[in-house]
Amino acid sequence: MKRRPEGLGGIPSPRRAGIQIATCLAFLLGMSVLLHRAPAQPAPSEPPVAEAPIAESPAKPSKAPAPAPKGIPREPMEVLIALGPFLYPLGLASIVVVWFSIERLVVLRRGRVIPRPFVRRFFEHLEEGKLDPKSALKLCEESGSPIAFIFAHGLRKWGKSSVEVEQAIIDGGERQVSQLRKHLRVLNGASTVAPLLGLLGTVVGMIESFNTIATKAAMGKSEELAAGIGLALLTTAVGLMIAIPALIMYMYLSGRVDALVIEMDGLAQELVDLISAEGLAEQARNGPKSAAKPPEARKAV
Repeated sequence: MKRRPEGLGGIPSPRRAGIQIATCLAFLLGMSVLLHRAPAQPAPSEPPVAEAPIAESPAKPSKAPAPAPKGIPREPMEVLIALGPFLYPLGLASIVVVWFSIERLVVLRRGRVIPRPFVRRFFEHLEEGKLDPKSALKLCEESGSPIAFIFAHGLRKWGKSSVEVEQAIIDGGERQVSQLRKHLRVLNGASTVAPLLGLLGTVVGMIESFNTIATKAAMGKSEELAAGIGLALLTTAVGLMIAIPALIMYMYLSGRVDALVIEMDGLAQELVDLISAEGLAEQARNGPKSAAKPPEARKAV
């Protein structure tokens, strides 16, 4: 059998295929060059007809009406466009403030941090002697709330001295407090950075405004200067509109965390009185309910 110059199945060999592809590319390149140079060559046209000179009449110099200076934008879309490149950092700051404000409001609900049904049932069973360390830990695990997490740290020192129980509760409480204060620094940072971004935008805008006026030799047109400065001040206004709510939310949420920490501290102190060695000894002497001293924190629950 004779060897076919082409590949199997009639497919061109790599060498022949390469020649065909190179030919096509050369053809396309040549066509693009011709099309690119065609407008440069003068097309054959009819001999130019001499036009009669038109007598120039002493036309009055037409003065185009000077464009009215742009005022300060008032519509939301106009404001966003006027912010220019500062739209992105300011927009990101506003999204961060809204997101973490909603997230912290949900997380710091009192019913989630200190659920009333769990706290009431937990202390009632402890005072009545119905809970041992294992069942109490299981109850805390089922709750999964921050106060239950703190109680679980103290329950692991059941029967130890009050100092050891308090230290265990403090260790667990520090972790939970750090979780409660989580993301609050983000709000505080946004309240600081947003007005600085706005001030930077104002400075940049005023520099551009003065530069434009200087190049146009429009020293006498105070309306252009006023419009440019007003437009530049938009970034500061937007930055303050982001920073003020962020600062308010930071102060409000910080106060809520402090109130929750004080309440959890009172409940933890009562747990120490119930499960420490001293508290258990007092219960053994005087009865199960004698060691339970209802603090003010329990009254709110």
